[in-house]
Amino acid sequence: MDGLVRDKTSPSRIPPLAPEVVERVVEMTLQEPPDEATHWSSRTMVAASGVSDTSVHRIWRAHGLKPHRVRTFKLSRDPKFVEKVQDMVGLYMDPPQHALVPSVDEKSQIQALERTQPALPLAKGQPATHTHDYTRHGTTTLFAALNVLDGTVLGQCAARHRHQEFIRFLNAVQAAVPVCKVVHVILDNDATHKHPKVRAWLEKHPRWVFHFTPTSASWLNAVEGFFAKLTHKRLRRGSFRGIVDLQAAIHRFIKEHNKTAKRFVWTANPDRIIASINKAERASSSRH
Repeated sequence: MDGLVRDKTSPSRIPPLAPEVVERVVEMTLQEPPDEATHWSSRTMVAASGVSDTSVHRIWRAHGLKPHRVRTFKLSRDPKFVEKVQDMVGLYMDPPQHALVPSVDEKSQIQALERTQPALPLAKGQPATHTHDYTRHGTTTLFAALNVLDGTVLGQCAARHRHQEFIRFLNAVQAAVPVCKVVHVILDNDATHKHPKVRAWLEKHPRWVFHFTPTSASWLNAVEGFFAKLTHKRLRRGSFRGIVDLQAAIHRFIKEHNKTAKRFVWTANPDRIIASINKAERASSSRH
């Protein structure tokens, strides 16, 4: 038994990598890969550094390096970014009294795709499946307004995405909002929202106030979360026989969503958002 205990606690026969080797692998990972590769893989790192594949994975795991993964981003260059973020978050967290705060946007080019064969249901040991090919029956655009005070959504489908359809949707929201309410609309910088005829419509309706998100920062718009939910739960795996079928499914989903809707709650700290944007800009400028 004493011998077994000594064997169990004996050091490995494989000597650990020297600290300078580990540092060299980390530094190489943070640099551009050789030749025409866009990123490092374990095989290219093994060939370039001379260490084993297991050691490369161990070093990357210890230092939190994941060269095989990539995340998309877009820094806002809006000179009034800080002012607009504070305005958006202020409307979400402390909306004005006797006012309505709808988050408005459109989800364009929603395709009515019909799978060529019926989907196979979920089974033990096998995920749900559907055919890779489909028949395209056209597209539709969903104009939506999310009431941040109670989470309900007012939606309207249209064949096209123009200022005419947007004004028609604004009239629908206007009819649904009590006359005594001021309407503070949060929306992005799409050209449709700034069309001269839309501005003329605003002048005729003085109780409406538009609050534009910073450029390249439409993620501040609360309705984007509803669009993501719609895509994930209803559209991505759906099969629709035509535009009418697609639009009916969208309106049923909105009706079902409104039954259990809850107030939109903003949780992110605006100061932390601004600090992270400034940090990303400094990192981007230092690399160039």
